[in-house]
Amino acid sequence: MDTLLQRPANAFCLYVMAHGAGAGMRHPFLQAVADALETLGMATLRYEFPYMTAGKRRIDPPDVLDRCVREAVERAAREDLPLIAGGKSFGGRMTSQAQARAPLPGVVGLAFIGFPLHPARKPVTERADHLREVRVPMLFLQGTRDELADPRLLRSVVSALPLAKLCELEGADHAFRVPKGRNAAAELAEPLATWARNVIGR
Repeated sequence: MDTLLQRPANAFCLYVMAHGAGAGMRHPFLQAVADALETLGMATLRYEFPYMTAGKRRIDPPDVLDRCVREAVERAAREDLPLIAGGKSFGGRMTSQAQARAPLPGVVGLAFIGFPLHPARKPVTERADHLREVRVPMLFLQGTRDELADPRLLRSVVSALPLAKLCELEGADHAFRVPKGRNAAAELAEPLATWARNVIGR
């Protein structure tokens, strides 16, 4: 498994960050998020699903994705830090599905960067059904213009989950494109780090 670790000297936790369906762990946005979190004391471990490493378009079967999430968490645990898991879009959803099936060892919270609640222009909530089985705190970092998560639907989903919190980035789309002069990675990193400290108690 290919991984990228960024660990500041003052790290208080480690975020196991999976990539989205169409772009790997070296995508500039994920790098920017990792850099922003590093300045706030959060280490990150990025990793790739096998199909992405192999340069394939066809996504791996669910059991392969589940094993990959668990292997990444196992590797992250070697850093001996409290673990938050999740990632961008598809990667975050695969992490939550793994957590719902069987708790990820050492993971104390899940953080989603653009949770893909539904396909574009098909506002349904079935993709969130498994979240009811997640027993750790969850943070949804979501743009208000995300075409894969109708804001009203997502607010309804989150409000029904007692351990979940929603943080909306005004004007951001699913790729977290924002108007000029704004830094989406920094805008995501601050609430994520604050939430993580609260979850961990540091």
